[in-house]
Amino acid sequence: MGGAFLAAAVLARLGGRIGLPTIPLFILAGILLGPHTPGYTLLSNPHDLEMLSALGLVLLLFYLGLEFHMDDLKTGGRKMAIAGGTYLALNVGAGLGFGFALGWGTSEALVLAGVLGISSSAIVTKILVDLGRIGNPETRPILGIIVVEDVFLALYLAALQPILSGADSLSAMLVDGGKAFGFLLLLALAARFGTKIIGKLMNTKDDELLVISFLGAAVFVAGVSEMFGVADAIGAFMVGLMLGSTTSGERILKLVHPLRDAFGAIFFFAFGLSIDPGDLLSVFWPVLAAVVLTLAMNVAAGLAASRIYSFGAQATANIATTLVARGEFALILATMAAGAGLDKRLSPFIAGYVLLLAVLAPLAAGRSRWLARILPGGRGGPDGGGKGGDKDQEQIPVSV
Repeated sequence: MGGAFLAAAVLARLGGRIGLPTIPLFILAGILLGPHTPGYTLLSNPHDLEMLSALGLVLLLFYLGLEFHMDDLKTGGRKMAIAGGTYLALNVGAGLGFGFALGWGTSEALVLAGVLGISSSAIVTKILVDLGRIGNPETRPILGIIVVEDVFLALYLAALQPILSGADSLSAMLVDGGKAFGFLLLLALAARFGTKIIGKLMNTKDDELLVISFLGAAVFVAGVSEMFGVADAIGAFMVGLMLGSTTSGERILKLVHPLRDAFGAIFFFAFGLSIDPGDLLSVFWPVLAAVVLTLAMNVAAGLAASRIYSFGAQATANIATTLVARGEFALILATMAAGAGLDKRLSPFIAGYVLLLAVLAPLAAGRSRWLARILPGGRGGPDGGGKGGDKDQEQIPVSV
């Protein structure tokens, strides 16, 4: 564990000197010190970091929930649903079509629809934090799209599991989907109506007790979420959503910050451990085609979201480039596909696709102004003549 932290830190420091983002460097550290590359192997079994990696994902999404206040849902819920639905229709639809075009099989196409269709909540959160865009106007639809994706993710996994396992019982499929949806509804009701009670339970002047309390709540609800077929990250996000609206919200935001950064790095490092570079060459061209398709669909989705919110070219470019990343959900699907005995090309394809976008997404998001220049209205100035954009970074609180 110590070696993982230090390796990630050293590579991130070196990369920082030449302006590279930290996410792909954390992943690269995992690849170089994992069991699939020559030289020194820090960890021969990537599962040794499985719990720490899960904790990193939980804390990243918990932090995201803290930043995403209930007022945002009350005032813009309809727009978020439309923007998120449009994003899913474009990307999941394109992924399904791409899967059938490859000709690997129907089950494989359904898996690829999810892989190409769902953004990485962890990487998107890290990009927003690293680039200081949490306070930007276009961040609200970005987070809204992620919320819609996460709800879809829970239902999609519940529906896909019986298909991959060969289950032919429609009733069993409906029961699993109903359990996931019911638990999500329960969390949503708690976030909407239980804030005052939760705030009183969390309220304490002692920082030590507050850390133990919010960390226990986030991890516990994340674990219970998995039991009901809901991704652990969604449960953590909902806890953050609840606590962010309490009187302790600002203190929790500051206290969780170093925990999020530390264990978030382990999440990306552990992802790198699972990648075998030798398998990537066999699926190079399909991976490249999928990346190009994803970039095109994200630009289209960015344009659609900006039309809904009346944003300019720079905000459109920020939305399109920030949501490009694919990650933890794709890895879950890769594991499910391997367990179901699907086409062996799926695992290296997913690894290569996720790795390439994990590198491209932070780089593209940091240089979104280049895309803004060629979008409609982009010639009018750095913000494209509309609302939103990097000009709003000055308004971000110091705590972020």
